[in-house]
Amino acid sequence: MNHIVIPIAVQGASKQRKREAPKGRRVDPTALAEVQTLLGSASRQPDLLIEHLHKIQDRFGSLSAAHLAALAQEMRLAQTEVYEVATFYHHFDVVKEGETAPATLTVRVCDGLSCEMAGARDLLDKLPSILGKDIRVIPAPCVGRCEQAPVAVVGQNPVPHASCEAIEAKVTAGESQHVPEGFIDYAAYQSQGGYGLLKECISGTRDTESVIKTMEDSGLRGLGGAGFPAGRKWRIVRAEKGPRLMAVNIDEGEPGTFKDRVYLERDPHRFLEGMLIAAWAVDIQTVYVYLRDEYHGCRAMLEAELEKMKAAPPMSNMPDIILRRGAGAYICGEESAMIESIEGKRGMPRLRPPYVAQVGLFGRPTLEHNFETLYWVREILEKGGAWFTSHGKNGRKGLRSFSVSGRVREPGVKLAPAGITIQELIDEYCGGMPDGHTLYGYLPGGASGGILPARLNAIPLDFDTLQPYGCFIGSAAVIVLSDQDTAVGAARNLMQFFKHESCGQCTPCRVGTAKASSLIEQPKWDVSLLAELSTVMRDASICGLGQAAPNPIDCVVKYFPHELA
Repeated sequence: MNHIVIPIAVQGASKQRKREAPKGRRVDPTALAEVQTLLGSASRQPDLLIEHLHKIQDRFGSLSAAHLAALAQEMRLAQTEVYEVATFYHHFDVVKEGETAPATLTVRVCDGLSCEMAGARDLLDKLPSILGKDIRVIPAPCVGRCEQAPVAVVGQNPVPHASCEAIEAKVTAGESQHVPEGFIDYAAYQSQGGYGLLKECISGTRDTESVIKTMEDSGLRGLGGAGFPAGRKWRIVRAEKGPRLMAVNIDEGEPGTFKDRVYLERDPHRFLEGMLIAAWAVDIQTVYVYLRDEYHGCRAMLEAELEKMKAAPPMSNMPDIILRRGAGAYICGEESAMIESIEGKRGMPRLRPPYVAQVGLFGRPTLEHNFETLYWVREILEKGGAWFTSHGKNGRKGLRSFSVSGRVREPGVKLAPAGITIQELIDEYCGGMPDGHTLYGYLPGGASGGILPARLNAIPLDFDTLQPYGCFIGSAAVIVLSDQDTAVGAARNLMQFFKHESCGQCTPCRVGTAKASSLIEQPKWDVSLLAELSTVMRDASICGLGQAAPNPIDCVVKYFPHELA
């Protein structure tokens, strides 16, 4: 055997090279200087990773390999940590070495079910040739404006009831901010008695026990979809050892849901007062508000209103309110995935137990709430728990904010009694069906809540009333189908969404959504195979996405078998 002898001098040079070029991508000095200038004096703590990625993309239009490497060094993170987070979220455009950066302007056309029914596919087909190669046109999951379908987003500016002409005009006009009619700012809210209830709590006029008891008596349940009693949650978290934290979910990504956005755009301080009362009742000093990235206008408004509150606080020792920006991931509507995202990580659901109330954000007991749940706190405490329970129909109690879209004359957020039926909702709150359309079916709870036929139009819409039919109300996102639609078409749209939005952590969901989507695209469905797949996904998926994803398919098989014949 021939032996190769390496001279000592060469060996030394090799070691020296290793010291000069550490393992991994070397940081480009120019990129590092750009990142340092962009971040300025901002903290480099790890949980700000997503915020800093947004800053880079907002400034440069995409995330280059050089900037990611520079950010990793600046934040003292492994480059793999930065890269895996950047590539997890849909709104980050990661440009690998040797690749071409995307166009400076992106037009996203919502392809959610309501927008598809309103002609989104036609927009996607026509826009590339109209706008030209310098503008990127891509489909996007639900952007939370289903009542304005079809919707496009030019850069960060939404175009409601979009047409090719309207989108082209928005591209030409550039960035703009729109203040919704009837918007109530900090001064106007205070002039109407706003924050008076909070001051009663702080002054001792109202005590903690009475406040929590009123919330319990109201029967208010979490309005993000899970439906856990709000007052009981306050009591549970308060009993945990401090310090405690609070996380507010405004990442309403469920197709068909837009109620939080509508309320936030018009009366943000009603929510903020409810949030501060909850923080006082549970003894919380830091609140994190997680807002979906699609709500660009809401973010600018909320930042401005929070600055006004800091300048003239409605209470002494006001909790720190930290606004965090999502990055396009439906899974972050799940509470533990949202918490992972707030911590600067990929939004992957945690295994439970422990529960978020025990070990949540940064390992501390955490009070997690949906936006609308907190929006109701002030009115319930002012009017009493019995006031809230006095509403309701068909044996149910309370009020519900239904996000109604699809085939109705007057879509939008409809505040109606809990227990109202779909027929009553359409006839009494939505102006009926459009001319030439007859009710064919409906989704009572968004993409994951299942699909019911028109003949089941007398079921009370509320928590616990839809489960016997294989459905649930979730966040009360109602999408109405007419005789010009098919349940099969709706199921195909929804399963494509779940396939796109699965976080990929668990095999039953990652593989199951893709397999199910492929199977139902076939002209003839393999019903027995789909049933087996549904069972596995429900039994073995880690979180509600994979567990509920089969609902549309199972409902088509159960209630619309004639479409499969």
